[in-house]
Order: sequence, then structure tokens, then C-alpha cells
Amino acid sequence: MPRLLLFLLLLLLVSAVTYLRASRRGDAAHESHWLPKGWPDAVNQLALFAFADLCYETVRGVAETNTASAFQHARNIVDLERGLGLFFEQSLQGWAMGSRLLVDFTNFMYVNSHFVVTTAFLVWLYLRHNDRFYFVRNMFMVAMGLALVGYLVMPTAPPRFLPELGFVDTIAYYADVHHDSGFVTLFFNPYAAVPSMHVAFSLMLAGSAIGIVRHRFVKALWALYPPLIAFVVIVTGNHWWFDAAVGACVAAAAALVASTVLARARPQSWAWQRRVAETA
Repeated sequence: MPRLLLFLLLLLLVSAVTYLRASRRGDAAHESHWLPKGWPDAVNQLALFAFADLCYETVRGVAETNTASAFQHARNIVDLERGLGLFFEQSLQGWAMGSRLLVDFTNFMYVNSHFVVTTAFLVWLYLRHNDRFYFVRNMFMVAMGLALVGYLVMPTAPPRFLPELGFVDTIAYYADVHHDSGFVTLFFNPYAAVPSMHVAFSLMLAGSAIGIVRHRFVKALWALYPPLIAFVVIVTGNHWWFDAAVGACVAAAAALVASTVLARARPQSWAWQRRVAETA
């Protein structure tokens, strides 16, 4: 589980920084107080995401053995989009490739934003707004569960696997980062196009952040994050717009389940507005 090691290293790094800060304040005996609910709860949260990661790895192994279905599903999506008159991914990518700066930016965002931004946001949320964390965590768990069902039922090849339609793997072509390399395969499932979890994650992060941050400018930046990610995944040849739309539906369904089912099951722990319920 190499990706789990990254979670652990991140946790250890945050622990070390916090311990040093506590030591400088002469409060080293209470260095664990930086965790809102102590180490047991933090380990439980890590275990949940580790379990989700294990499920992802298992499903990825199954999906990678079904390449014929993955390519057929991709062609079905192309036919659907053409039938709707909305097959524009190749044109959008071709336009973006007219600017090397724009392509480099989208490549950077695709490779780094999904894991780095998501992990950093969840760590920040857990430490600074712990009362909101459990609702967001539940959203992510539901969304990841729905995504795994999608990957099993409908493994789909991304546009970059169909060069005959004019698509280019911009990350491999411009950045010399190959999706089948040992490191990159830790983070990307080659046939997990539907739904786009880049888009689903970005919507769940943005919606949560907008509900927390106070400054309008920061809210506006977060509001721009999901459409930016949708643009990125299409331009890099990693998703069809159909995948992005399904990803948005997954995010909406996850938010609905988290708010109407899970939050009602444990309103004092899992509701977004649990503080209001506690003081009522």
C-alpha cells in the first residue's frame, strides 16, 4: 500500500511540526493536544481512508483485466456525445494545445491537484474545523463507494487511449510523465474514466470550503475550482465531458446521502450544522 505510506508520512510530518511548536512554547508534555479528539480518533479516520484505498486498489485490478469493455464503453460515450451534438473534447484540447503555457498548467494541475489539494484540505478541515470534518468524510466515503461501483460496472477508456480520434496524451507528450510508470500507477486507474472523481472531489471540496471560509474572494476562488478541474481533465485527454457530468452527479448524491441519511442517523456527530442542534 504505497499510497497509504504517503498518508502516514504526511501525518508524521504534521505531528513533528506540531511537537516542535509545542516544545518552543514549553508545552511539550501536551503535544498531542493539537489533535481535536486525540490520537485514537485520528487513527480511526486514517484507517477509514486506508480501507477506501484498499477497495480502490482491488477494483482497479479487476478493471484493468477488462480492456475490451473499457474501449467499447468509451466508443459508446463518443456515439452518445455525437448524437447530442456535444462531442467537443478534441476541439477543446486542440485549442488548448496552441498554448504551451496552458498545457503545462493543465498537466501540472491534473498530476498534483487531486491528491495534494484533497489531502491538504482534509487535514486542514480535521485540525481547524473538526466539527465539519465528519460530514465531509461521510460525503467522500459515499462518493468513493459509488465510484467503485461505476468502475466495476462501466470500466471506460479515457480519450487519450483513442489517438485515432485526434486525442493526445498531453501529460506523456509534454511532461514526459507516463501513466504506466511505477509511480504514476499509484494514483491513476487507466480505465476509471466514469465517473470523474477529480470533478467529484473538487465539487465536494469547493462546496465545503465555501460554507466555511468567510472572505468573499476566497469563496470565489473555491467556486472556480470545480470548473477549472473539469477543464483540466478534458484538456489533458483523461476524461470525456460525460465523465465530468457523472462525477458531478456522484458528488450531489454523496452530499444528499450525507445530509439526509447519515446526518440524521448521528446528528450530534455527523451533521454539518451539529453545533446548532447541540445548542437548541
